[in-house]
Amino acid sequence: MAVSNRVRHLMEGSSWVRKMFETAARLKEQYGEDNIFDFTLGNPIEEPPPGFHKAFKELALHPIPGMHRYMPNSGYAETRRYVAEELYNETGLPFTEDHIVMTVGAAGGINVVLKALLDPGDEVIIPSPYFVEFQFYVDNHDGVVRLVETNEDFSLNLKAIDEAITDRTAVVMINSPNNPTGVVYPTDVVQDLVDLLKTKNRGRSKPICFLNDAAYKTIIYDDVVLPNVFEMYEPSISVTSYSKSLGVPGERIGHIAVNPQFPGAQELMGALIFVNRTLGYINAPALMQRLLPLSGENHVGREQYQKKRDLLYQELTEYGYALVKPQGAFYMFPKSPIDDDLAFVMDLQNTFHVLTVPGRGFGKRGYFRISYCVEMDVIERSLPGFAAAAKKYGLS
Repeated sequence: MAVSNRVRHLMEGSSWVRKMFETAARLKEQYGEDNIFDFTLGNPIEEPPPGFHKAFKELALHPIPGMHRYMPNSGYAETRRYVAEELYNETGLPFTEDHIVMTVGAAGGINVVLKALLDPGDEVIIPSPYFVEFQFYVDNHDGVVRLVETNEDFSLNLKAIDEAITDRTAVVMINSPNNPTGVVYPTDVVQDLVDLLKTKNRGRSKPICFLNDAAYKTIIYDDVVLPNVFEMYEPSISVTSYSKSLGVPGERIGHIAVNPQFPGAQELMGALIFVNRTLGYINAPALMQRLLPLSGENHVGREQYQKKRDLLYQELTEYGYALVKPQGAFYMFPKSPIDDDLAFVMDLQNTFHVLTVPGRGFGKRGYFRISYCVEMDVIERSLPGFAAAAKKYGLS
């Protein structure tokens, strides 16, 4: 066999999200798209804001000489300055272009960070439930994932994190707003976490880095405030993308931001820039980098997503489903009516044509994920299926 045993093993545990998405595509061909209610993939339907289209048209009609040539390994200086200014306005900290690396989306950014930080066998602590691809990213760079359970409401379990930290812990990685739960970790809890990390750093030659996957940071509800991790903890790094904020997930444009207050920032930036080149990502596409500063700060989706969240949450809870109300992103993670989440998801699919993803795909059996970045009409027409399933399993 040509495929390595290592990759074959990883493929066996690969993404349930993609499996269910591919199933949805087959069912749409079989029954018609209007008869399948697909909540599998976090693929936003919101179109980019007018400023993005205007900038795109301007570049097409009046191209900048050399706009498609190679750029510095960290990305165009003007784009990094734009990102740094956004972060300065957001955090109040002295970000400059020298703290930013443009990346091929958040996934590319996370891989670059882990490659720069991990020695073989180093450990990355990740709260569960979690986006399953994180496990593959860590494995890409010979790291070891240490999953820690969250509390019943999916909040951070600091005792579990404390017990999971060892001499090999190199990174604690969180994703907030969270995929798959929609939970936002509040400031006081994050402050307790970084206080714990500061204590654990005493006597260590290298600090434990705090890696924040902030891909959904522009989609938050109910006046929830995201904690300023940069202000709390010096060895902190944020990775994000413009997939959700600008509605351009297929363009793969993101960035890494290193805390300007971190004494090791310059060395870390050098490593990130080197790794960005040697991993073969070679920056985000030139056109997208050119467009960012011209598009303005118009973010898409928040109001529409909140309406969808509110409708789904109200109806599902009335039907008897138990779930934590999402505070951000566009995911819900209800408890399955039966212990076997896969069996329930398959019944929901085959009987009611409602497609979701089993919780085991996110490290949490007994739950299922709904991705509600779909048309409101899809949500409304899916509700009888959710209601009928609730009645079938004795919830309502």
